[in-house]
Amino acid sequence: MDYLVFNSDFPILSLLIFTPLAGVPFLFLLPAKSFAKPWVLFITLINAGFSVHLLRIFDPDKFQFQFAEHHPWIPSLNINYTLGVDGISLLLVLLTTLLVPLCVLCSWRYIQDRVREFLACILIMETAMLGVFMSLDFVLFYIMWEAMLIPMFLLIGIWGGPRKIYASVKFFLYTLAGSIMLPVAIIALYFYNDLHTFFIPALMAKGYPFGFQILIFLAFFTAFAVKVPMFPFHTWLPAAHVEAPTAGSVLLASVLLKMGGYGFLRFCLPITPQAVYLFMPYILALSIIAIIYGGLTALSQSDMKKLVAYSSVGHMGFVTLGIFVLNARGMEGAVLQMISHGISTGALFLCVGILYERTHSRELSQAMGIMNQMPIFIIFLTVFCLSSLAFPGTNGFVGEFLILTGTFAYSKLLLVCAVPGTILAAAYMLRMLQRIMFGGVNNPDVSHMNDLSPREILTLLPLLIFVFWIGLFPGPVIGIMHSSVNHLLEQVHKGLIP
Repeated sequence: MDYLVFNSDFPILSLLIFTPLAGVPFLFLLPAKSFAKPWVLFITLINAGFSVHLLRIFDPDKFQFQFAEHHPWIPSLNINYTLGVDGISLLLVLLTTLLVPLCVLCSWRYIQDRVREFLACILIMETAMLGVFMSLDFVLFYIMWEAMLIPMFLLIGIWGGPRKIYASVKFFLYTLAGSIMLPVAIIALYFYNDLHTFFIPALMAKGYPFGFQILIFLAFFTAFAVKVPMFPFHTWLPAAHVEAPTAGSVLLASVLLKMGGYGFLRFCLPITPQAVYLFMPYILALSIIAIIYGGLTALSQSDMKKLVAYSSVGHMGFVTLGIFVLNARGMEGAVLQMISHGISTGALFLCVGILYERTHSRELSQAMGIMNQMPIFIIFLTVFCLSSLAFPGTNGFVGEFLILTGTFAYSKLLLVCAVPGTILAAAYMLRMLQRIMFGGVNNPDVSHMNDLSPREILTLLPLLIFVFWIGLFPGPVIGIMHSSVNHLLEQVHKGLIP
């Protein structure tokens, strides 16, 4: 237990995980359906407040897992309920608790059928997502990892678009198939270790033979590559994004994709460092392909949701590039890019959802030339597009710059291959922005479109603030993760020594 810091008598992590779940039964006991959305908004805002308090008392100079909780669960198999957060997982917890209330706000008018069931799925999703980032026992982690599939499957399959059944089944089968080897790897680690433990920090600290590492890495890689998603495991993503309701798209892009990157950082690097070093050139090559392919494909889209979805493939390619160059700059940039992508891409999906509510179409051709009609909306959209293309002064720039700096330190050739991805990002984002703002000679009639309501402004404003806050003052965010990233790199380099 040297890896844990029990610096709180109050179980704040359990409170964070189970507060949303505890709100579900009360959701169905409310006397009227009209009370459901205010209740869930209240619950998710309370949980966001808990996470802010967690940040306030977090010690960034410690690399250990803080606010730890450890309770026996199934003693006969040495399975325990163990929680903790470090600088990497804390940032993802904050991202999750920030976005869920915004998902409730953006669904205020859009979701009118089966409202309680929809909100219950949102709350269950929040519990599962937070559980993934806080779990320090492999069995608990795997339960939370798979628990996410069901509410997201329902969100897409019930409240999605015209091809919702196809998209939901494809999402479920891809992610389930990708994770099928994950429990095999977990069980193999359990029996290989003399202690027979599922305690993740202990498994990180133990060395394994090279051949065993390769098998474990491949099992982990399959699960996490599908979730990122890396090229060529990405084909489920556009369908799921396009058909999901706005809240589902935000959660999918902003949080669920980050679980793949988190898995690489938390498990692949410290547990299988020699295998990581063996497969590193191939993963870096796939990352470059994802960056270029995602950019080119996004550039050819006329569907706004597909455009943003394919942009995610490129942005997450930068994340895996930063992780697997195996240096501090690249890794810090990768974590920051995950946070920045969650903010900017979540905001873009919210903007597309706002346009969809007014035009009932995702096509760019139906939302052209709206600058005079919706000037406030255009201001928000412009900032989020600039953030997504990594314009200096926005959050996207800092993470991408750190990744490219880390890539330069590893290989100048690799940097040259990655740079076209930034140019493509500018091309497809500015193309979309130009068409929405000005359009062309055959613009549709947009006279019926109203500018943002106070609720919609309230939904987008926090993300706008974070775009500039992180973009102009990234130091505190990098400081939170710095000790954890350095410790992780020490584990990797120590594992590479025979």
